[in-house]
Amino acid sequence: MEKKENYLKQAWLVVVLSIIFGASLSGVEMLLKDRINSNKQSETLSQIAKLVPESLSGEKVDMNGMTVYKAMNKTKQKGWVILANGMGFADSIEILLGVNKDASKITGLYVLDQKETPGLGNKIIENNFRMQFQDKNTDIPLKVVKSNDNSGNKISAVTGATISSVSVCGIVNKTLNNFREQLNKQG
Repeated sequence: MEKKENYLKQAWLVVVLSIIFGASLSGVEMLLKDRINSNKQSETLSQIAKLVPESLSGEKVDMNGMTVYKAMNKTKQKGWVILANGMGFADSIEILLGVNKDASKITGLYVLDQKETPGLGNKIIENNFRMQFQDKNTDIPLKVVKSNDNSGNKISAVTGATISSVSVCGIVNKTLNNFREQLNKQG
């Protein structure tokens, strides 16, 4: 009987602590949400010139729910940067995808946020993986391969992280399809 009462006391302690810690985390999230979004916006704007050659800045545009930035030099549009996300192996992956003005070529890829497996899936943030996307034509979907052949529409998977690699390619393919639809509607 005494053991049962002891378990009940410990169970209540766990429940109470869980509620306190959960409420604390929610409070911190609510307090810092604006700062987190502001930092993400700043990081996005700082990447535009790197993702679209000859661009200097970006102008945010809403395309039917898609967050897109016109990549501009001083006077002319040089391309687009599209904010996209999808599910990875461990959690959501958020990317910035640079394309030229008519969205026929990928000009760059940047992983804005990911929580993939450290030492494996998180290698999607490294230049070796990201640079494979540069200059790929957008008319053919990208395909992940387990070899070092990244010719044509092929992207070499990160060793030991095929799911993360496939996820990024899936996000890119889906985003490009949606973006081209929106671009065609605009005329």
